[in-house]
Amino acid sequence: MTTPGVDDAVREKRTVTDRRLHPVTPLRRAWAPVAVLIGWAVHDPDQAQRQLTRLTTTTILIALAVLIPAAALYGFLTWWFTHFAVTDGELRIRTGLVFRRTAHIRLERIQAIDITQPLLARVAGVAKLKLDVIGTDKKDELAFLGQDEARALRAELLARAAGFAPETAHEVGEAPSQELLRVPPGVLALSLVLTGATWGTLAAAVVVPTILWLMTESVWTVLATAVPLFGAAGASSVGRFVAEYDWTVGESPDGLRLDHGLLDRAHETVPPGRVQTVRIVEPLLWRRRGWVRVELDVAGSSNSVLLPVAPREIAASVVARVLPGATVPPRAALSRPPRRAGRCVPVWWRGYGLAVTDAVFAARTGLLRRSLALVPHAKVQSVRLAQGPWERLWGVADVHLDTGANKTVTARLRDAQEAAELLEAQVERSRTGRRDARPDRWMA
Repeated sequence: MTTPGVDDAVREKRTVTDRRLHPVTPLRRAWAPVAVLIGWAVHDPDQAQRQLTRLTTTTILIALAVLIPAAALYGFLTWWFTHFAVTDGELRIRTGLVFRRTAHIRLERIQAIDITQPLLARVAGVAKLKLDVIGTDKKDELAFLGQDEARALRAELLARAAGFAPETAHEVGEAPSQELLRVPPGVLALSLVLTGATWGTLAAAVVVPTILWLMTESVWTVLATAVPLFGAAGASSVGRFVAEYDWTVGESPDGLRLDHGLLDRAHETVPPGRVQTVRIVEPLLWRRRGWVRVELDVAGSSNSVLLPVAPREIAASVVARVLPGATVPPRAALSRPPRRAGRCVPVWWRGYGLAVTDAVFAARTGLLRRSLALVPHAKVQSVRLAQGPWERLWGVADVHLDTGANKTVTARLRDAQEAAELLEAQVERSRTGRRDARPDRWMA
């Protein structure tokens, strides 16, 4: 006579089959030993140059004859000893050539699965799966799988996470998606040109090295300063254009789909019910055109951008899909702090604003670059009132809301009496919001 637990374990052992990654994966992992040598050379270039000058042509050829097969063997072995399997309740990933590691990922704790395709992966017809799991900071990944296999596995895992039976999960398939918005490349390029941070970084990259050259006349000092500054300028303009090219937002039963990228293509999903904060950012030079940028704070996820640029009205409609039942408060509905707040923060106090609706707590900051943060009441983890000695003197206080994404939204320089009432009221709104909130389930 056997117990049910033993029967389940035996049945699972019989039916679960370990699977390997795509055969192209060893080519990617074979670069690891080569990367170590390159890292050493970059870290100590003088020592690397001295060592290279001592080597003869014969020695270099022998080293290459040893290094290339060793790298290929390393890539093959790491691929051979990497397995994954989907059981009734978890995804198991076993990795490690010398030190073995087994990750047990509970399917009900999966909140997002993204598909990314670097340029070479797109050429090879493979893709990488990245999994966002509640309670973990680092994403587990499966790199690489065939494109069709990656999409099928993603659909199966999401179906399992939604509660479908293992026997039928693989038949559910990928949820259909309806396109809501596509950002034209011309609009994206113009928005980057009109971003003050891009011009500020580029101006610093030109002015600072010039001043250093006039002061020191040292080429190395100028290069050490100019290269990082020009790199930052490129990352804030060209890098963003490449990453956010052809940004497409689609709606599906498992959340909002985000597809973007010129060279590296990414297919991400905004998990339903996991969005903690939505920020509507409005740079100064965008206001005449009515453009905004929408950013996200998602618990346990690296997804941080919902819309790189869009008209305010369209952005508001997309936000309403991310935060069901919430609307973006108009500018007229945002109340400013009392005028005496200017004694604490001159001029910039005019950029602060606050509005509280039945669904969200909305706080605005910034004068030149406005940012309106929307926090659903159900996502507020704690509420704090802070009042320094100078603020106490002028009868104002700050109200801080902490969210599940380890972020804080602050209503700055409110009247002290208003802040105290706001604190008490927000505690009750958060309690009621959590009680009435929809479950954080896929396809719910």
